[in-house]
Amino acid sequence: MNHPTTESPKRLQNVFVVAAQPAALHEFYQNALGLQLKFRDQDRWIQYGVGHTSVALACQEEALPATSGVVMVFEVDGFEQAVERIAASGGEVLGVRDMGAHGAVLSLRDPEGNIVQLFKRQTLPTP
Repeated sequence: MNHPTTESPKRLQNVFVVAAQPAALHEFYQNALGLQLKFRDQDRWIQYGVGHTSVALACQEEALPATSGVVMVFEVDGFEQAVERIAASGGEVLGVRDMGAHGAVLSLRDPEGNIVQLFKRQTLPTP
C-alpha cells in the first residue's frame, strides 16, 4: 500500500526534450507551436514558458544522464529523504549536479530505466 508523504514534489517544474539539434528544433517549437521563449543558454538549453511550468530543449551534453526522450523535472524542497525513498522503491540515484545560483538537480532512474530529475532552488543565506 502506498502512503502519501509530506515530501511530495511542489510542482512539475519542467519537462525537457533531449535534442540532437536544439537550434533547429527551436524553430519548430517556436513557429509551429507558438511557444514563447523564456530563457536561452545559446544552443545548450532553450526554455519556454507554458502556463505555470516550463518546456525546454536540451542539447545532449546538457541533458546527461538522459540521452534521448523526454525528462520530467519535479521541484522539491530538498533531496535528503528522497534519496532513501528512491532506493527503497527500486530506483537508482545517478547523482546531483550543483548549478550554483540556478539551484541543484538530482538525477534518478526509475525501475523501468526512465530518467527523472528533482530540482531544488538555491537556498539564500540568512542575513
